[in-house]
Amino acid sequence: MRAARRRSAAVAAVALSATLLLSGALSGCVAGAPGATVPARTAGAPPATAAPAPTATPPVDPVAAYARQRLANLTLRQKVAGLFMLHLPGTDPAALRGFVDRYGLGGVILMGDNIPGGPAELAAETAAMKVSDPGLPPLIGVDEEGGDVTRLPWDAQPGAGSLRAQDPAATQAAFTRRAALLRDAGISVNFGTVADVTADPDSFIADRVLGTEPGGAAARVAASVTGERGTVFSTLKHFPGHGESEADSHHAVPSTAVTKAGWATRDLPPFRAGIDAGAEFVMFGHLAYTHVDAAPASLSAAWHRILTDELGFRGVSITDDLRMLQDTGLPQYQDPGENAVQAIAAGNTMVLDVIPAGSDPSALIDAVVAAVRNGRIPAAQVDADALKLLELRRSLASKE
Repeated sequence: MRAARRRSAAVAAVALSATLLLSGALSGCVAGAPGATVPARTAGAPPATAAPAPTATPPVDPVAAYARQRLANLTLRQKVAGLFMLHLPGTDPAALRGFVDRYGLGGVILMGDNIPGGPAELAAETAAMKVSDPGLPPLIGVDEEGGDVTRLPWDAQPGAGSLRAQDPAATQAAFTRRAALLRDAGISVNFGTVADVTADPDSFIADRVLGTEPGGAAARVAASVTGERGTVFSTLKHFPGHGESEADSHHAVPSTAVTKAGWATRDLPPFRAGIDAGAEFVMFGHLAYTHVDAAPASLSAAWHRILTDELGFRGVSITDDLRMLQDTGLPQYQDPGENAVQAIAAGNTMVLDVIPAGSDPSALIDAVVAAVRNGRIPAAQVDADALKLLELRRSLASKE
């Protein structure tokens, strides 16, 4: 019995020791205590993860938000009207204001017949066009190249005839001062940078180019855009380049058999330089590079694809004056509404047309509206173009 009791006591002691050891393993190791260890994760339990950092909300662009809201409230006809930059002769501020308001135009181009005696009077004209909707002013454009093409008599800055013989810094300085004159007059778009290049003295564009060879032209084109940056919107003209033909597109549709490779070597560099410098507009010329497209570039989807897909231009593409096509006398261009439809269908964001005095723009607008409704022009394209122009116009209001 005594031996049995001793064996029983020993067994009990061993059991007690084992229990204490097991208890310590399960509950005795406290984090932070001397000698403590982090217990192993229980099998099957998910790993502990840190709480995700809060996602930053991207800032809202007030200009883009405003433009989207305006677009959502426009009818199709109002969207289409906003794609037109047209002309009304005269210097009467009330008449110019009524012209913009009546048709809901996206822009007005000022010609020589719109320029009064001095800067103050011109500023009053342009201000009148913005009164009805100051939050969304129309684009007001002008051809102010200097030299042979000068609309403002008080612009004493040199033009291409002298600038192409000087360092590009002279071009930048001239366009900086010219842009300030335009801004002070209430003008927002300058169709002033001739990116054509030619050494042919018989070319109709020869006196207006900023360079007779691609490198020099490119440097001065970039300088002109830099000079205007932040003051007025810059325009490169006349894409893809009038320098390959002597003919004047005011009276004909010039054509050239130059290949695309030849164009890329000679005519492309100034346009690429201007785009890289930040030009907001590219104006399409009424000339045909027949190796690319038999149609004039202004009505050519192929040339618009080259501008966007190969040159990466995402700004506003605009036609040269569509009335020039009518003035050629060619029968296929005698319907101004059809010209506008083809221009927008080709990819122009905006149509520029110096319509004859007394003309009713409604016919132009109606023709494009009908083309959207019958599927010739995608409605989504009109929305995208209208939104781009609304954003540009709203950005002007935010500066004033």
